Amino acid sequence: MTENATVTETVVTVQQVSVFVPNEPGAIAKITATLADAGIDMRALSIADTRDYGILRIIVKNPEAAVAALAAAKYMAQITNVIGVKINDEPGKLNKALQVIAAAGVNLEYLYAFLSRTEKHAYVILRVQDNEAAGKALLAAGFILVKPSDVEKL
Repeated sequence: MTENATVTETVVTVQQVSVFVPNEPGAIAKITATLADAGIDMRALSIADTRDYGILRIIVKNPEAAVAALAAAKYMAQITNVIGVKINDEPGKLNKALQVIAAAGVNLEYLYAFLSRTEKHAYVILRVQDNEAAGKALLAAGFILVKPSDVEKL
């Protein structure tokens, strides 16, 4: 797209489930068992840890049901709106997307990626300071944003 291109696509977010996890043996297994028992199918996940705890971030088809199941099992969980972007499976493509976000003046808090089963690209989940600004910048640069319906197809 050119500099004068207009963004016609709306910025859509993907809902991510974030779970507070004690840093102890079997903690993640208990959480995944809770989700499995509730029939929740995970599409992507990431965990960041510290000495005492971690944050498990999960993309699922039904975030509300996942949070409800986790809350019933006494876990602290919440839904966070993040953006997802499709990145072609080529060297430098992730860097291009990150450069676009940086040029838009949006802070990137974290990211993680997962591969699509059917297409030759990765989905990258981005937690940024401003979803709308980052999404519009990525769209203007020709990137395709991930929609909740894309996650449901995985």
